[in-house]
Amino acid sequence: MALAAEKLPPDDILLDAYSASVADAVDRIGPAVCRIERIGAGGHGSGFVIAPDGLVVTNFHVVGDARAVRVTMPDGAAREGHVLGRDPDTDIALVRADGSFADVAPLGDSKRLRRGQIAIAIGNPLGFEWTVTAGVVSALGRSMRASTGRLIDDVIQTDAALNPGNSGGPLVSSAGEVIGVNTAMIHGAQGIAFAVASNTANFVISEIIRFGRVRRAFIGVSADTTNLPRRAALLSQVTTNTAVRLRSVEKDGPAAKAGLKEGDIIAAIDGRPVTGVDDLVRMLDAERIGRETLCTVVRRTGVSQVAVMPVARTG
Repeated sequence: MALAAEKLPPDDILLDAYSASVADAVDRIGPAVCRIERIGAGGHGSGFVIAPDGLVVTNFHVVGDARAVRVTMPDGAAREGHVLGRDPDTDIALVRADGSFADVAPLGDSKRLRRGQIAIAIGNPLGFEWTVTAGVVSALGRSMRASTGRLIDDVIQTDAALNPGNSGGPLVSSAGEVIGVNTAMIHGAQGIAFAVASNTANFVISEIIRFGRVRRAFIGVSADTTNLPRRAALLSQVTTNTAVRLRSVEKDGPAAKAGLKEGDIIAAIDGRPVTGVDDLVRMLDAERIGRETLCTVVRRTGVSQVAVMPVARTG
């Protein structure tokens, strides 16, 4: 026998806490998510507005070498934008769209992320409204290979599947903060998707605004964020409980020449703690090119100081 209409629970009770948190985050960030189309060159993807004056973040592979793009907001309004700069090494590009924007989605602090927390991928592949998928953060501080063949460091792995055209859109926490820029998925895998962490994206954006490009030093490694055992932290004289573990060391690169090896843990650079891959990316800026850099390295045999001479990243 059907329940009487007046005895049915209200909608806010039917909406469980998980659904409510996802819906609230989407309501907060969704209006700032846009469609990005290359003008005259084809190709499209998503992006999101991070400032009222029209700064828009997207993927490098979405804009390619295009100078001009069309930015279409969820209300259907289309504006022209020009590409301020691009960084193939992180698959990040920055666009300036014409006009002013009331809805923005500023970048949050990806350092506060934890495995297992809700991750929401938002995109705008059609130029109106937006699409949403939700999952959890599966891993942090990963590396993946960019279209240039180089490794993108400080990548978030999530099972929030990316719909076609959602590359360049934001990855959002349940608190409604942008924690990453959706960049790619592994075809054939079970819904594994990736996003460049917001802290690394923030660094790239700052470099593009200041210099029009990202200037960086190169030592020839890829790395993951890892836990730093308490004894190792004490020996290396840092107060943090995380560091970076080298996944690979390029043959004949500066790190290899200095004696760094796969599996080494870097706890500090020039005495400053390296708590994650985002720190490593940020510290290897142009100021370190050609300047001896002292890495505090943790190995099973103990802690040592290894001097590395970074070179300018080319190509």
